[in-house]
Amino acid sequence: MSELTAIFGELTFNRAAMQEKLSHDTYSKLISTIYSGNPIENSIAEEVAHAMKEWAIGKGATHFTHWFQPQRGGTAEKHDAFISYSENGEIIERFSAKQLIQSEPDASSFPSGGIRSTFEARGYTAWDPTSPAFLIETGRSKTLVIPSVFLSWTGDVLDLKTPFLRSLIALNDAGIKLQRMLGNRLSKKIVVNCGPEQEYFVVSKALYESRPDLKICGRTLFGAPPAKGQQMEDHYFGAIHPKIIRFMADLDHELYRRGIPAKTRHNEVSPNQFEIAPLYEEANLAIDHNLQTMDIMRQVGLKHDLIVIMHEKPFAGVNGSGKHVNWSIGDNTGTNYLEPSASPLKNINFLLTLGAILLGVDKFGGLLRASVADAGNDHRLGANEAPPAIMSIYLGEYLTRLIDEIESMNKVTEQVIANINMGVRNLPKIARDSSDRNRTSPIAFTGNKFEFRAVGSSQNPSEATTILNLICTYGYNIIEQRLNASKGKDIRESALMVLKQVFKETRKVRFEGNGYSSEWHREAEKLGLPNNRNTPAAMNAFNDHSVVELMEKTHVLTEREVHAKVEIKLETYLKTKEIEYKTAVNMARTLILPAINKQLTQTAKAAAAMKEAGLTSKTLLEESKIIEKIYIDVKAGADAMEKVLEKSSTKKGLHAKTAFLGDDGEAALARLRQAVDTAEEITAHEFWPMAKYQDLLTSL
Repeated sequence: MSELTAIFGELTFNRAAMQEKLSHDTYSKLISTIYSGNPIENSIAEEVAHAMKEWAIGKGATHFTHWFQPQRGGTAEKHDAFISYSENGEIIERFSAKQLIQSEPDASSFPSGGIRSTFEARGYTAWDPTSPAFLIETGRSKTLVIPSVFLSWTGDVLDLKTPFLRSLIALNDAGIKLQRMLGNRLSKKIVVNCGPEQEYFVVSKALYESRPDLKICGRTLFGAPPAKGQQMEDHYFGAIHPKIIRFMADLDHELYRRGIPAKTRHNEVSPNQFEIAPLYEEANLAIDHNLQTMDIMRQVGLKHDLIVIMHEKPFAGVNGSGKHVNWSIGDNTGTNYLEPSASPLKNINFLLTLGAILLGVDKFGGLLRASVADAGNDHRLGANEAPPAIMSIYLGEYLTRLIDEIESMNKVTEQVIANINMGVRNLPKIARDSSDRNRTSPIAFTGNKFEFRAVGSSQNPSEATTILNLICTYGYNIIEQRLNASKGKDIRESALMVLKQVFKETRKVRFEGNGYSSEWHREAEKLGLPNNRNTPAAMNAFNDHSVVELMEKTHVLTEREVHAKVEIKLETYLKTKEIEYKTAVNMARTLILPAINKQLTQTAKAAAAMKEAGLTSKTLLEESKIIEKIYIDVKAGADAMEKVLEKSSTKKGLHAKTAFLGDDGEAALARLRQAVDTAEEITAHEFWPMAKYQDLLTSL
């Protein structure tokens, strides 16, 4: 047995561990619960809790925690020891079914978007049995981690996992209903698979420590362009630095122990930028694994004196980092509805699924953009390195021709059906051998899945995946209604006639060209496609009546919870901007201006010394004036930045404040940055108070 297979999943309470620790009857019922997503039966909960505790303690665990995903981002946990009092008052190790199924962390300091007051602190975490429990290690300490949802005492959503799980239920209901219309009786459950590709930067810990902006904000606020950035294009897929290989090897080892199927690792476009990609898994598990991966990456990096940075745009002038979410939909039989087949009816299903997604993007493209909106991702979307903020779909030349053929057909005949079926069957060969990939498209069909490339590197992929599930649900429902209107006809004929109309009315969201081009931006504006360049503008999508209606009809969020989500997103954006701007002012005043002053003093002293020697240096005098001018510019920039912060406090309402900081604040920071970056280029290296881009992007 190889080391990989020997250690894979050793820290996870997986099926093998369940089978070993549970009775056959309890194991079967638990697997059924995991498969169906229904609540666990009370009759088996106590045995499962005992088995989980015994397994964890046998691995050295002393504590347990419910692990959840608050709307602030990241994950949260509160550790409790496996101890209780016995009837005799002695300390014993105990873990009950009640402790497994539900916990009550203090919810007062988690964002709620106004759903409750701070003094209303009660919140509940509830076990999600569809995602396996696992162990985390910190030195000698091991803790049993129980993936959970997080709700308020009143049942309001406080996390990101709950809406995602609800979106799976909505998609399942719509998908199964459509499958029954197509005559599919074998499909019992709709299955969504995901594979989030994670991009990230790595920098030296010693250099990182010299950068207050990186430490506080996760990105550099200042930094002159390095002489050598990514212009030589020699880093992408280049030979991996030995130190990074050692880090990656340790990372893979830790991921495998937790049952996370890390598959691919390579250099990305920018120096010191890399990517890790997993095998595809069921979406809920894939998302939990991605969140674990981000945490493990940071921990392993520290062991190698490296800092892993997952901000979407940590360095100006080089590529930022995304998280490409590969999304596919199928069912319990193993069928992928986005995979062409030899079966004519399955190919009709493929085209109907394609049509459903087109309908969803056409109707809710703005919502999809809003799902990936935050302060970090705003710096990345729309730049010539990442997809634009305009949501469009790339299908490839071959599939586009096939859709155009369906759109233009006059009559459905057996010959037409046969030709379309043959065309779809040829798609895998075309996609594999002669269809290019459009890297500028936010939503690209890549053979048997869609790749949503607009997700930010630091983001929880559940938000975007929730909306992908919902737009497909919406599309399925529309198609099912239209098929219902033509009952009595051949299902293939009815489906093709419905598809003809769907493809015609969603034509505007299909785009095969360069998404970076100004021509596309102008064309998209004419077509009425939303192009929200920052978070305050993007969040308006949630206020649309159709979005609230979609959320409520699918039971994913109530209208109250939708408004709360908007408030939380805008509050987070506001606080992020305030932190960045205050950090910029502080750095300018306490680090940059003193450094410029040292340079000015040294230059002025040199000019004075030459004058005393009877020499007059016009060059040094001019140099002194230039440095003084830069000093004045930096100080003026810091003053202007402070005035923006003061003015923002006078704005009434969260939307007004965020819009002001997103526009005027960013403009003020850009002016301050220009002055600081100019100062960096003329200040002696010995005086400059922090690591420069050239070192950050090349030194390890």
